Amino acid sequence: MTVTFYVLAESQQSLANELSTVPAHFALACQLCANFYRANQRVFVYTASQQDAELIDQLLWQFDADSFVPHNLSGEGPARGAPVEISWQPPRQSRQVLINLAPDMPDFVRRFADIIEFVPAEATAKAQARERYKQYRQSGITPATVNAD
Repeated sequence: MTVTFYVLAESQQSLANELSTVPAHFALACQLCANFYRANQRVFVYTASQQDAELIDQLLWQFDADSFVPHNLSGEGPARGAPVEISWQPPRQSRQVLINLAPDMPDFVRRFADIIEFVPAEATAKAQARERYKQYRQSGITPATVNAD
């Protein structure tokens, strides 16, 4: 199992548009979903709440038609699910990649070959990421870090 933490810079705090402010790590998570989908990897995006899951769903719908990522909220869509499944509840099916957008390390991480975590620039979220990093280390996994620029 590999765990990769994407470290966001202060300048990457959020993406604003006229309707809302989207956390930068949510936007990066969606881009990573697209990359994994193109690499034929099945992805589970875990969020802290139903509201966050619906936001990720909306963001993925905003991709251009030529870069569409088949996705669904857990329990919706085809019987085996789309290549990218989004939920605030534990996964029902096996997938290769976990993208964790929740503040805590999920209990079910060992079910995945690859885990993606984020270190947002905001102080509270950064402290939560440090705690997850420590939890992975305590469970015998040495996470890698990548600067997300």
